[in-house]
Amino acid sequence: MPNQKDVCLKFGVTPFPSLEGDKIGIAIETIGKLPINGLRHNPENGSCGWYIWCGEDMSKYADFFKPLHVSHIANYLPEVEKYLSLPPGYRFLIAGENVDVWHDSSLGSM
Repeated sequence: MPNQKDVCLKFGVTPFPSLEGDKIGIAIETIGKLPINGLRHNPENGSCGWYIWCGEDMSKYADFFKPLHVSHIANYLPEVEKYLSLPPGYRFLIAGENVDVWHDSSLGSM
């Protein structure tokens, strides 16, 4: 099974690890829907920059994302863990066996 380093190597990027004590923004209420979406902004204020939600649409409501320490993501969405070292500016979409990873220049990058 690929790990974070393998994923970064596959996409030709230098790993930018998310630290266990950093926070992810996660839409807990959407867990169980597909696809699983993730996007990474630049880290700031104790956040690693990742925002993760499930389903087709990302809500614009301020309380859509809840903070979760990186160390707890495996309890909610273990399948995203291997993507958390992709650098800021990257996105992923997981729909069963289908996975897309790409750079989105609108997100900024380090």
